[in-house]
Amino acid sequence: MYGWTVKMSMPSVLAVVMVFFMIPGGVLSDMRGTQGLEAQQLAQGSTHLHRRLKRGWIWKQLFVPEEDPTPRVIGQLKSDSDQGESSIKYILSGEGAGDVFEINEYTGEIRTLKKLDREEKAFYVLQAQAINRWSNEPEEPQSEFIITVQDINDNVPQFQNEPYVSSIPEMCPIGTTVAQVTATDADDPMFGNNAKLIYSILQGEPYFSVEPKTGIIVTSWQNMDREAREQYQVVVQVKDMLGLSGGYSSSTTVTVSLTDVNDNGPTFQQHLYTFAVPENAAIGTTIGRIMAEDGDTGINAKMTYSLEGELEESTFTIKTDPVTQEGVILLAKPLDFEVKRRFDMTAEAVNDHVDTRFLSLDEFTDKTTVKVIVRDEDEPPVFLSPVYEWKLPENAAVGTVVGSVSARDTDTVNNPIRYSVDKRSDTTKAFKIDPNNGTITVAKSLDRETAAWHNVTVEAKETTQNHLSSSVVVFIKVLDINDNVPRLARDYQPYICEGTQAGELIQLLSAVDPDDPVEGHHFYFSMVPEKRINPNFTIRDNQDNTAGIVARRSTFTRKDRTQYLLPVVVADSGSPALSSTSTLTISVCSCQPAGHCPTGGVEALALSMGVSLQTLLGILFCLVTLTVLSVVMLIVRRHRRKQQEGREVEVKELELPETVSQKVFYYGESGVGGVELDFCQPTVPMRPHPRRRERRMRREDVRASIRMSLRESHLIGPEDEVFRQFILDRLAEADQDPYAPPFDCLQTYAYEGSGSPTGSLSSLDCSTLESDQSVCNPRPSLARLTPWYGAREEDTIF
Repeated sequence: MYGWTVKMSMPSVLAVVMVFFMIPGGVLSDMRGTQGLEAQQLAQGSTHLHRRLKRGWIWKQLFVPEEDPTPRVIGQLKSDSDQGESSIKYILSGEGAGDVFEINEYTGEIRTLKKLDREEKAFYVLQAQAINRWSNEPEEPQSEFIITVQDINDNVPQFQNEPYVSSIPEMCPIGTTVAQVTATDADDPMFGNNAKLIYSILQGEPYFSVEPKTGIIVTSWQNMDREAREQYQVVVQVKDMLGLSGGYSSSTTVTVSLTDVNDNGPTFQQHLYTFAVPENAAIGTTIGRIMAEDGDTGINAKMTYSLEGELEESTFTIKTDPVTQEGVILLAKPLDFEVKRRFDMTAEAVNDHVDTRFLSLDEFTDKTTVKVIVRDEDEPPVFLSPVYEWKLPENAAVGTVVGSVSARDTDTVNNPIRYSVDKRSDTTKAFKIDPNNGTITVAKSLDRETAAWHNVTVEAKETTQNHLSSSVVVFIKVLDINDNVPRLARDYQPYICEGTQAGELIQLLSAVDPDDPVEGHHFYFSMVPEKRINPNFTIRDNQDNTAGIVARRSTFTRKDRTQYLLPVVVADSGSPALSSTSTLTISVCSCQPAGHCPTGGVEALALSMGVSLQTLLGILFCLVTLTVLSVVMLIVRRHRRKQQEGREVEVKELELPETVSQKVFYYGESGVGGVELDFCQPTVPMRPHPRRRERRMRREDVRASIRMSLRESHLIGPEDEVFRQFILDRLAEADQDPYAPPFDCLQTYAYEGSGSPTGSLSSLDCSTLESDQSVCNPRPSLARLTPWYGAREEDTIF
């Protein structure tokens, strides 16, 4: 056993601590053990030497106060081998060695280098070693010790889980737990009172209190009413050092809300509610709203309204508005000012959810009076019946009374009413109505087969200034009478095969009738009564509205006869009974092996016409030939018309005064050295007029007249008398000519001005017509002016 001497330096305290170490591997030499023991006994102040016994290892911690900024010696290590000759070197290692703590290698004093914080690190584990400075051999084995940081009150208590929000029901008893606040202190709870906390109320009394040690907040005031105050702010303080002076403190706020309970009943603010409504208000109209106040909220404020009264319960209804909790009064039945003008009723409001802990049942109910006044309105007439339905036979005579409608004015003045039929509902004008009494009569004959129902709209209108009106629908059913004869269902074309035997069915017949008897149709089929029995066919009535044509004999051949006519009589069961006769043509057919007669193609057509196949083919060939010839003629005619249209010339209209007819001819010149004479050319030559030469002006006279006009053209114009007379003379000749063509033609006469240095361009001024063509204008000088008069060529050229 070897020992270390450790001296602890504390403020105003000097402690000498004996540090013992267990040396593994047994016990060292006696001499060194004796020296160590003597050093221990001297350090303890013992004057007696005792024999050292084997004992356990004893170690005490070193303590250093936190937050001390002054470096100080906290202890000293010294080996038994240290005789003060500085031959021992002390070495410190472990947590904080050289940084937080240092050791004097000569004396073994341990010193702090900076202030410590226990909240960061509460203790440090270090190792100490003493070696011989000269030989570097360990004088003592390495030992381990702990330096503990001693706590001081340097931390403020802190509340956890902030913010604090809590709610409690209103009217709760005293001592009801509200919430628990919790605070922590970072100081050492095992050292003194640094971390000993205590709670108190700074704000919130006398309504709330807090347990000093647990931080539980409870109520300390009874009957806290949410309607008076809904929220409280409770401030709680916590202190360390058990609340002693010199400690730290902090506070937090707890928000406490009072939740609602049903401690208030509904209350009407008015004892009487008055509403007015017009008598013509529609069902479902809102009459008004009433409101019962309830200080509670949410489900505790929900209420149900009801109405009490004799007629009022059925005339009006009330429901609760889910948003505003108002009572909405609605109209449930039509109102009539003339019947009842005011309604008095009682409205009641009851809470849906009651809580008898706070109020009695009667306190959850309240009543008020509601008065509804009906206003008079000018209303349209009202029909005594909402709909009318009548029946009428279709053979009803014009003027027959169908029925009467009636309407009245419900107002007190009782205005007179006029009736009329809506034209849109009776487009056929089959009925008319008396405007004074509403009697409907037949205006036209009826036919059930055309229209079985008539839906007529009748309008009743007041004769006052407002002309209010209403309408009603009248349904008129036309009843059937037997006024239509039965007929065969279709156009039958029966045939009989040449090999048909007697008694075989040839054709099945059925009939139709537009009438609609109540008991249904029943038709009877028969043959026209004759003096002698038909030897060929008979009709068998099947008693089910059908009949069959049956052969009476055999050996029908086309050589003997190709067709047979069979009259069929169809009668109905009406009263009186009606009948019709239809004649069927029964063809004899060369049927196919299966008994089928051809119904298509040329052969079937020939059979239906009663002619042979060869005759029918000949007729068809002739029709085809005629069609081809017609087409060819049409093509030729169209070709000739196109050729004639190609020879037509452009027609120009001469601007003449209004008094001058414009039935004149036009001539034009085309080409050089030739004359175009195809103007209004007739399709047939016309005979010359016998007195043409006598009535016509001589060629020289006409030429002289034109020359005179040309010489005086600078003095005259289209309005000149000479020019006008010339045109009128030509027009008269054309109108009085009986040999004129049967259509209008245009004649044009040139009128040319003078005074131009180049002279006239007209060919009429040439001195020679048949010769000396080179001195004239290269345009042709000859023109046929009157080709339709039938004159000779020498008479129509100038």
